[in-house]
Amino acid sequence: MSTFQASAFEDSHWLCRYLLQAPPPDKAAGTANAAVLLPLFRHDGEWTLLMTRRALHLRHHPGQLSFPGGRIESGESSAAAALREAYEETGIDPTTVQLLGQLPAINTSTGFIVEPWLGLLDGLPTLQLQQDEVDSVLLLPLQEALSARRRQTEIWPLRGKQQRLHFIPWQQHLIWGASAEILYLLAQQVAAPPR
Repeated sequence: MSTFQASAFEDSHWLCRYLLQAPPPDKAAGTANAAVLLPLFRHDGEWTLLMTRRALHLRHHPGQLSFPGGRIESGESSAAAALREAYEETGIDPTTVQLLGQLPAINTSTGFIVEPWLGLLDGLPTLQLQQDEVDSVLLLPLQEALSARRRQTEIWPLRGKQQRLHFIPWQQHLIWGASAEILYLLAQQVAAPPR
């Protein structure tokens, strides 16, 4: 892990919410089967999240915006899986990421339990995209991602039950499903009163 200092980020009160909370212990084996990394860094003077656009030839969720991540391998922690998958998909060096905290796990409509990790980087990372999985990346300003005026919520029938889905339109992009749910949880975390 890199050694960032919290004092370097005093201009960002919400960042302290993660630095003040220790990541929860890993859950019992088998409770989560996927993990994602929310890469966060300063770019052009503002906090920015990196998202990936899934390759169009993929069987599941082609062309959708997502965070780098994937399955947790046997014996692997969710944090290690998020870092490994981010490296495999985007080339982000795990040693350059400081994990700030973990958001609550989400249950996807496709049956996955996903554990999201927020990771701080020292600027825009050098990227090497895995073309078999990632078509391109999107640099999403954090302020836009967390804006309540951008978020839309709808109830849709999926897999035989009513599911709450979040949508975040931004420029010509639409972030929805698990990725929008994760951004909703991040917005809730940032807006929560200090404990």
